[in-house]
Amino acid sequence: MERKQRLIFYIDGFNFYFGLREKKWKKFYWLDLVKFSSNFLRKHQELIEVKYFSAIPKDSGKQDRQDLFFTANKINKKFKLILGKYLEKNVEFGGNKYKTFEEKQTDVNIAVNLIRDVIYDKCDLSILISADSDLTPAFEFIREYKPNHKLLVYFPPLRFSYELKTICNSYLKLENYNHIFEHSLLPDEIKIESGYIIKKPLKWK
Repeated sequence: MERKQRLIFYIDGFNFYFGLREKKWKKFYWLDLVKFSSNFLRKHQELIEVKYFSAIPKDSGKQDRQDLFFTANKINKKFKLILGKYLEKNVEFGGNKYKTFEEKQTDVNIAVNLIRDVIYDKCDLSILISADSDLTPAFEFIREYKPNHKLLVYFPPLRFSYELKTICNSYLKLENYNHIFEHSLLPDEIKIESGYIIKKPLKWK
């Protein structure tokens, strides 16, 4: 029996989240990421892993909501969370100085994982959910190292990169796949092993 084509999804959490937010698809924040990825598969394909790249926000309310989302997705063993960090940054606007936070490491973490999984032959096809053109060099390396490896890009809603479009084998725009989002939502309440019940955040309804 012929081996199935192995897939790994790489989700740029910030790019994905802000695309959903701009599209006003708040209800899709509460997404089963493994189910969502699986819903794009064909019969000859096998999902190996879904890697989600993000960082913990400084705001406690956002932290709590994000933690619920991560906990719900971690129930599925194919979901892997890879965290960067927020670094404090001083900005000046209108003569006034403000303290803000800038997300760091996500693009580097994605690039390293994309390349490493190809080098170690973990998959036959890599699917990136992002429109961050900073990831183009990682694609270029993979093209050089393993020309037959398939690279797909799924652009988050209202996001696009000409550079990524040019170098990938194929791409699609997720804003055209509302039906897959609809069929990939987590239940409003989820009971985990400890018996604790996770509930969808009220702000995401």
